[in-house]
Amino acid sequence: MSDATTIEDLPPHHKATQSEKLVIAASSLGTVFEWYDFYLYGLLATIITAQFFSGVNETTGFIFALAAFAAGFAVRPFGALLFGRIGDLVGRKNTFLVTMGIMGLSTFVVGLLPSYATIGVAAPILLVVLRLLQGLALGGEYGGAATYVAEHAPNHRRGLYTSFIQTTATLGLFAALLVVIGVRTAIGEAAFADWGWRVPFIVSIILLGVSLWIRMQLEESPVFLTMKAEGKGSKAPLTDAFAKWGNLRIVIIALVGAVAGQAVVWYTGQFYALFFLEKMLKVDGATANILIAIALALGTPFFLIFGWLSDKIGRKPIILAGCALAALTYFPLFHALTYAANPALAAAQASAPVSVVSYDDKCSFQFDPIGKNRFESSSCDVAKSYLAKAGVPYQAEQVLAPGVRRLTAITIGQEVYSIVDPATMTAAARKTAIATFQGEVKAGLTKAGYPPKADPARIDKPMVVAILFVLVLLVTAVYGPIAALLVELFPTNIRYTSMSLPYHIGNGWFGGFLPTTAFAMVAATGDIYYGLWYPIIVAGLTVILGLFLLPETFRRSID
Repeated sequence: MSDATTIEDLPPHHKATQSEKLVIAASSLGTVFEWYDFYLYGLLATIITAQFFSGVNETTGFIFALAAFAAGFAVRPFGALLFGRIGDLVGRKNTFLVTMGIMGLSTFVVGLLPSYATIGVAAPILLVVLRLLQGLALGGEYGGAATYVAEHAPNHRRGLYTSFIQTTATLGLFAALLVVIGVRTAIGEAAFADWGWRVPFIVSIILLGVSLWIRMQLEESPVFLTMKAEGKGSKAPLTDAFAKWGNLRIVIIALVGAVAGQAVVWYTGQFYALFFLEKMLKVDGATANILIAIALALGTPFFLIFGWLSDKIGRKPIILAGCALAALTYFPLFHALTYAANPALAAAQASAPVSVVSYDDKCSFQFDPIGKNRFESSSCDVAKSYLAKAGVPYQAEQVLAPGVRRLTAITIGQEVYSIVDPATMTAAARKTAIATFQGEVKAGLTKAGYPPKADPARIDKPMVVAILFVLVLLVTAVYGPIAALLVELFPTNIRYTSMSLPYHIGNGWFGGFLPTTAFAMVAATGDIYYGLWYPIIVAGLTVILGLFLLPETFRRSID
């Protein structure tokens, strides 16, 4: 059935009268706003750590802040089920009006929350509750917008039309970056860290009003109205989508053969790269934000280019090629990023690598959920805790010496720094010994050239932007065609529900947990590149499974 037949067969009050440009613009602008809301938290993770998780040590606090960020992603599949079902039963338009309202109000309230210093543990609890509401709403938003645009698009241009929706995540992140940079520049870094971080959250209430008004100008999808007029709708979308093996099999293939890899490539290129610059390479937040913003501005048009190209050669080859290239290039790209953003750190690592050499000490994982562990029970803990807090990359070496008790040592090049066993000391003596040891190691790190932070004058900004642009380019390749692929995999009566679940499990779980997981992997090993194994393995598995299981869809009609 062609698009023209579909529309003309409707009763007069069901005929589509809106232009395709209005459909794309209204759907995209509304989704840009929702992503702006969602990404503000990720951009301000370091400040939110200080505001809401100040009751624990710095490393644990940052992991907690990332975990609260991930909490919003954790509930996205449940939002997909809830709102996907509603969208397949009552329509696309009204469903994503509701999701936008929930998202916008939750973001506004984050800007009003008291800090940990004011109300204690209630502050992070309330923050997580708001993140959960945001994630639930976003779980219903994307599938509705993508389905709505796809059902208005001609079959031969669906990749191009839906790629405008794909730009919304990057444009939302870009808008959030611009607001954060603008406020930071206007009031200064100290005031921004104190109270200015609230401004981007609070002003979002204005954007919410504008976006809701734009969305209310839309009419319902003509494909959905045709289905309802012909009595072909599903009365139980969840059962039809997931309790029948024929459709469930396609859901699983879509997840493991496309979306999982797309998700980790996306979050590595747009989020982990930012965290890597700030936390691992010690580039100041404002500079890191500006560099990411420039790369995003350069890369965003490629969402449309790859969406258009997928209408010509197919969705599958572009998505899988992007995943394969990411898996092959992440290690060299992030090593190059270190040399460009913090050459002093790269030089120090090369000339005087740091190692923690432990014998029979029991080393703890440098993560303390309740903020009570000071990591002073063994010499190994003291050594690793100091290096983690100082942000110094190191290699952990364990030497098996049965029956011989020797103390953990930190080696910086050829220099060796040992600490006496804290378990044998009184509290006062332990405190003095640890302070002395930390002072000696700090002096040794300074002597070896390890910088306390990246020197702005030595950052090779064009090279950093070029590397970030390559990372964003990989994002555009995997993300540009994904909406068209997912829409084309499923029938109209359960499309909203079916496509939303694999998308949000992939992007909510595989992708959303990436910064938390990768940073925890780095904290556990001391190797700043170790966290990259997570996206590399997932992207590699997607290439293998997608190559054999994922069908090509670009010539399918969805009417």
